[in-house]
Amino acid sequence: MFDVKEIVANSLAPLIPSFNKNSLYDMLEYPPNPEMGDVALPCFKLSKVYKKAPALIADELLKNIPQSEYFEKVEAVSGYLNFFINKSLFIKTVIGEILDKDTKYGASDIGNGKNVVIDYSAPNIAKPFHVGHLRSTSIGNALYKIFEFMGYNCIGVNHLGDWGTQFGKLIVAYKKWGDAKRIEQNGIKELMDIYVRFHTEAEKDPTLDDEARAWFAKMEHGDEEALKLWQWFKDISLKEFKRIYDLMGIKFDSYAGESFYNDKMEAVIEELKEKDLLKESQGAMIVDLDEYDMPPCMILKKDGSSLYATRDIAAAIYRKNEYNFDKCIYVTAAAQALHFKQWFKVVELMEYDWAKDLVHVPFGLVSLGGEKLATRKGKVVLLEDILNKAMEKTLETIEAKNPNLEGKEEIAREMGVGAVIFSDLSANRIKDVSFSWDEILNFDGETGPYVQYTHARACSVLKKANEEVNSAFNSELLDSKEEYQLAKTLKLFPERVIQAMEDLEPSIITRYLVDLAQAFNRFYNTHSILVDDNDLRTARLAMVKSTKITLANGLKLIGLSTPERV
Repeated sequence: MFDVKEIVANSLAPLIPSFNKNSLYDMLEYPPNPEMGDVALPCFKLSKVYKKAPALIADELLKNIPQSEYFEKVEAVSGYLNFFINKSLFIKTVIGEILDKDTKYGASDIGNGKNVVIDYSAPNIAKPFHVGHLRSTSIGNALYKIFEFMGYNCIGVNHLGDWGTQFGKLIVAYKKWGDAKRIEQNGIKELMDIYVRFHTEAEKDPTLDDEARAWFAKMEHGDEEALKLWQWFKDISLKEFKRIYDLMGIKFDSYAGESFYNDKMEAVIEELKEKDLLKESQGAMIVDLDEYDMPPCMILKKDGSSLYATRDIAAAIYRKNEYNFDKCIYVTAAAQALHFKQWFKVVELMEYDWAKDLVHVPFGLVSLGGEKLATRKGKVVLLEDILNKAMEKTLETIEAKNPNLEGKEEIAREMGVGAVIFSDLSANRIKDVSFSWDEILNFDGETGPYVQYTHARACSVLKKANEEVNSAFNSELLDSKEEYQLAKTLKLFPERVIQAMEDLEPSIITRYLVDLAQAFNRFYNTHSILVDDNDLRTARLAMVKSTKITLANGLKLIGLSTPERV
């Protein structure tokens, strides 16, 4: 593998004994302008150790850098030591590696088969799957694929919100205003209507909340009627959720929701008592976290019913015993950060050394025209509506530009759904998002369809060429700045995947894919590929195939399809 930074670090290490190779590697930078070299060593940190001006250090290093086949030249400029790589050797090595590794390019065995549990999506039963759930679903699915690509064994858990007082509210709403036929016919939309009505009516009649709590208490005590209604609501919801997951190409290894842990919470409560962690506070049972500058973690309400924290602790213990995870990752909104910090600390106080392996991956707030999404007020945009509109728009575009395209409905699904997921993953996950129909349905510019179209363009060139492409090509013929820039961008892919895994940040992959698509399109628009010169044709086809491989690998990591025709 042609690791430019490692080659430079190896050359510098004997000359800078006060810094080891790894430290030098981390100090190296990619200059913003190609005219400043391919890799640069800023000498400012060195000046503190050697008590010399950075420019003087750079000049001295330049005199002692050994000759290498890897460098065309080395320059010292304003305290930077700039390395210019042997372009032909670089292109030959990078493109050859991609063609040899194919679908494994960028993959790694870093994980060494260790288990990673990723808890994501987790919509609430009997409530609509809305745009607010998109972030957890798309981020979690991408992290699953990234960790898997890095050699981990991933377990995707959809910790469904299928327990709690909201079901008592829904039962009351159903008994007062519900109609079984309408619910069977309209599904979650009908359940949402009566749920919204409950909150409207409860504002006028607070006794409805008391009825709801009573029905939930019946559920917790095994009341047959209450559990039968709850299971019915759950079955209707799961049917609709799975239809949306199928549309998005998302699968889970477990749908164990909150209710799965009902019979596992008593053991947790007993353990907390035995370890003298549980205290009474105004009738409720808590774990005091004052010492850690946090509010208390409530384990049981006054009426003895459980809370999210109780179920989360029980779930974590179960998952450690069941999967022996190396990491257990929770993808939820940043607003829940304190909740996770609290119960993570409780697990630590229970003296489980694996508490350090519990990781919260927060994401920003999704708002609707600046207002917070609120199911109880009916302020939501259904995810299924978004996906359907994106697919419709894509199909309209295909009909206008390529009406005879074979399989256009499936391609419209792939690209429409891809547009929504890519849009969601484009920004840093912690950034707040204000939902906009115009933005999510805008396929121009740096979008998923743009990247997918670039992949299809590369496939089209290869199909038209109809010849074997392998690593036997003459890289000296690839001497333009567009070809070198494309090779440099291709080389970054494995580095970006590792960074995305370490930072738990899928947007690193989306941004990289846009950069790669742009680099390829500059190359494609500047140079003819299917030229008469066989050697040049072979060399440029090698670049096309390398781009196609890397785009496909990257798109799959963020959950997008790779259409070969558009």
